[in-house]
Amino acid sequence: MPEQRERRFVADGQEFKEWVRAGLGWLQHHQEAINALNVFPVPDGDTGTNMVLTMQSAWNEVHKSPEREVGTIAHKVAHGALMGARGNSGVILSQIWRGMARSLDGKEVMTGEDLAAALEEGAQTAYKGVIRPVEGTILTVAREVAEAAAEAVRHSEDLIFILEQIVRRAQDAVARTPSLLPVLAEAGVVDAGGQGLYVILEGMLRYLRGESVAEDLGFIRAVDLATTAPAPAEEEGYGYDVQFIIVGNGLDVEAIRRDIDAMGESALVVGDPSAVKVHVHVPDPGVPLSYAVKLGSLRDVVVEDMQAQYQQFVMGREQPPVLRAPMAATEIATVAVAAGEGLARVFQSLGAAAVVHGGQTMNPSTEEILQAVESVPSNRVIILPNNKNIIMAAEQARDLSEKSVVVVPTRTIPQGIAAILALNYQADLETNAQTMLEAAQEVQTGEVTTATRDVTLGGLSVHKGQVIGIHDGELCVAGETPEQVVEALIERMNPSDLEIITLYYGADVSAEEAETLVERLEEKYPDLEFEVIEGGQPHYFYIISAE
Repeated sequence: MPEQRERRFVADGQEFKEWVRAGLGWLQHHQEAINALNVFPVPDGDTGTNMVLTMQSAWNEVHKSPEREVGTIAHKVAHGALMGARGNSGVILSQIWRGMARSLDGKEVMTGEDLAAALEEGAQTAYKGVIRPVEGTILTVAREVAEAAAEAVRHSEDLIFILEQIVRRAQDAVARTPSLLPVLAEAGVVDAGGQGLYVILEGMLRYLRGESVAEDLGFIRAVDLATTAPAPAEEEGYGYDVQFIIVGNGLDVEAIRRDIDAMGESALVVGDPSAVKVHVHVPDPGVPLSYAVKLGSLRDVVVEDMQAQYQQFVMGREQPPVLRAPMAATEIATVAVAAGEGLARVFQSLGAAAVVHGGQTMNPSTEEILQAVESVPSNRVIILPNNKNIIMAAEQARDLSEKSVVVVPTRTIPQGIAAILALNYQADLETNAQTMLEAAQEVQTGEVTTATRDVTLGGLSVHKGQVIGIHDGELCVAGETPEQVVEALIERMNPSDLEIITLYYGADVSAEEAETLVERLEEKYPDLEFEVIEGGQPHYFYIISAE
């Protein structure tokens, strides 16, 4: 007789948690392959990384939870994904989890019908979270996965059978993304976000079948509280970054938020009466920890010496922390995202209250942007994401904050600088948002980097290692040197209509090289005014602003 295959008809919270672990582990195994699925041959193929970090944050919320109710675990997963969401793919993934959690709310276990309903709610929530949904993306895969689950459950309630049908449909949906989105077909790739979702689901199926997934959960951090010591009182420094979760009954979130805020800076307190997540910068980590243990038990405690981190940064081993400028509490505060010390200084000099480090290849999470929003003294905040892949995370941070926050959807550094220059502190938030958006749309952006692979796009063939130029999001120039590509980009910008061009040179360009290039440009375009500023951005030789 043929061997009977194992069948599973329900999953409780602990089982669902293992699904999440398996999905994350399999995603980590495929992270770099997903990163390589980039339409443009530029060094910003970070979809795999963004989705891994989003799933890691989701796993961090549940990995120690003993809760057996699947609805409770699903809500924890959704909250972790929301706070850790990075990039458009991560944000959409967090919305899928959010919808699933809503559907599973209050359920002790998940049946096949529950899974199908949760996937349907997840897909609908993800579509609603995107202003202009585009087919041929992770959204398409999520929708087709939900359709497959609804069809499968009519034949069997076996969760393994349902997941098999789901994974098969996800694979097919990913394979068809180029036929729905022509730019994918032209670039010869499938949609990276859709592939990531497929891999997560496949990891879950592999777990249910008893197959291995390559996982690396070494990101889980903890500290021994007995060995945590404050910095000497006589030594001024950056203090400690303290994070933990208070688990208890009847926790007063508002009271905890007020008390933690009074202890230090960059306070972020979110949660509900049963669990409160705390983040704060303090000179003595014992103060918030001693306060918290009186309210309940502590979980996921992390204490980091920011002074040591700063010393590592100045030695070139770490990225800079969030930068903040002093301001009056009544002013409109601007939070900008930028990669590179020079660009951060530019935004600070123009009045940005906080600068979040991030950009191409390193999109900040929703939580990091939210922390910056909450850290500024003003209750009126404008966020400038300055990258198309950070806009959705910024919008989620806006929705999570209790402050009045607007997102001006700047897609490039020059757009962000033009926007902040247009800020009028006497005008209201909405008027400023509109004015700043209009100013951002007036500037042209050029970006010069190196091709990461061979591709033909828009009739332009480029080869891996060539220097390429992007004009307002369109790959349009390929050459052998950064200087050659800069000149070609300026020609495409109709220089006769321009007045001023600013070149922000990156980490791989010296000041002398940038000055020499500008001298050559001044000779070629005597009627134009040129400025050269150290940007310090990684990966991009030059970012060009033309007005």
